[in-house]
Amino acid sequence: MYIKKIILAIALLGVIGLGIFSYYVYNSIFAPNTKFEQQTTNVYVKTDADYKEVIEQLRHKIDDISTFDAVARRKGYANNILPGRFILKKGMNNNEMINTLRSQNTPVKVVFNNQERIENLAGRIAEQIEADSLSLLKTMRDSTFLAEHDFTQENALAMYIPNQYEFYWNTSAEEFQERMLKEYNRFWNENRTKKAEKLNLNPKSVNVLASIVQKETAKIDERKRVAGVYMNRYKRGIKLDADPTVIYAVKKQNKDFDTVIKRVLYKDLKVDSPYNTYMYRELPPGPITMPDISSIEAVLNYENHDYLYFVADPENPGYHKFAKSLHQHNVNRQAYVRWINKMGINR
Repeated sequence: MYIKKIILAIALLGVIGLGIFSYYVYNSIFAPNTKFEQQTTNVYVKTDADYKEVIEQLRHKIDDISTFDAVARRKGYANNILPGRFILKKGMNNNEMINTLRSQNTPVKVVFNNQERIENLAGRIAEQIEADSLSLLKTMRDSTFLAEHDFTQENALAMYIPNQYEFYWNTSAEEFQERMLKEYNRFWNENRTKKAEKLNLNPKSVNVLASIVQKETAKIDERKRVAGVYMNRYKRGIKLDADPTVIYAVKKQNKDFDTVIKRVLYKDLKVDSPYNTYMYRELPPGPITMPDISSIEAVLNYENHDYLYFVADPENPGYHKFAKSLHQHNVNRQAYVRWINKMGINR
């Protein structure tokens, strides 16, 4: 009888112990273990990250890091780190989080537009993917790559068509560049290329003209008309006389692209630069900014008219007054000069 009681007690203890162990295992694997308040949180795992770095990043997102660590090691995650961006959801358990980190690299939306130089673009992209700005800039300027695909240092920016794209966060600089080349070739399809050829232009020269249009007007509904002015001048062999190219030339000469220039001075027109279209009839060697798609389309589908001149319209901010004759243009320009003087804009 006494032995039976001992056996029963041992069995009972075993059941209790098994229950405790089972409860611990269940909580370790299946109980919610997040401590962030928002519905989701991002985890960014670098390409060369080790398990210790991942744990340090998770420490402030997970309630009990020790149980996560135990399950992670049990499932082999500690020795098989996957780089990328991973989205953890509030209330996830260790098993769900580890499965996410092992297999659910989620793309990021990469957006860029209106970058003035390739340096600006590299910095903008570095804010959105793992590759840093220095590696991006070095890759974007790679002379061998540019030569192979008929680009130069001056027009390299033209390869990047502004839009929203999906990338894995752990995309390298080289992978980003290759993808952008594919997007460039996809954008410049047969239809757009033929339109450029009819204008006696190629995609890169269209991009240069579009960049000038982009800088001239922020009004999308006016861009085809502005493009028409420049195409009229271009086809007649007249200098473009575009103020934005002068501003770019001044900034480039001064090696200061942070300067804000609101007024072009007569002395600026004498800056000897291939970007200065008051001095040179040829198109600048590269874009003066990254034109968006609407500006590119404005050049390819420019408005057919007889205007050769335009100047900002003080009575309609953001828009311009257009003229067919130099006389009418001078009248419009004098009105603008009076307005800009009244506003006290000297530079």
